[in-house]
Amino acid sequence: MAASPPFKLDDYKKRMDGAITALQHEFSGLRTGRASPSLLDPIKVEAYGAESPLTSVASVSVPEPRMISVSVWDKAVVSAVDKAIRAANLGLNPIVDGQTLRIPIPPLTTERRTELAKVAGKYAEQQRIAVRNIRRDAMEHLKKLEKEHAISEDEHKKHGGEVQKATDDHIKKVDEALHTKEQEIMQV
Repeated sequence: MAASPPFKLDDYKKRMDGAITALQHEFSGLRTGRASPSLLDPIKVEAYGAESPLTSVASVSVPEPRMISVSVWDKAVVSAVDKAIRAANLGLNPIVDGQTLRIPIPPLTTERRTELAKVAGKYAEQQRIAVRNIRRDAMEHLKKLEKEHAISEDEHKKHGGEVQKATDDHIKKVDEALHTKEQEIMQV
């Protein structure tokens, strides 16, 4: 049986950082009442027999604070882009104008703001779970190394404490990001 690789806390921290990055990417797709090209990032368009990101079939710009403009490169894909934006459940209704879709950003109702805050909370919880799963992987790795006599019980405890501290730090970052996003969403 091959020995387990040595324990590297930095590898687990990088994975936890990845969860924070994923959360920020998900948050960028949540609408806050201002037009932002990143709002359309999560949208996938059914084009040419495959699902593609919106940015691979069109360019997205923000000509004014409450308007997003999507210039579709191929006329044949315009209706698919329109359909994908409507189906994304972002509360957006594009206006098709030739190969350009103008998307007015309606002001958010209090009800919609509350809904978006709940969605942000769900995203944050998914990333908290991801961070805790990484902690579990690290702890199992330590347990295995101790069982193989590659590290002592004291080293196991020391590294276990470091893993827990990294976990707590990353959970705190998730909570802070959520708090900031909720404030952004609820801001009138």
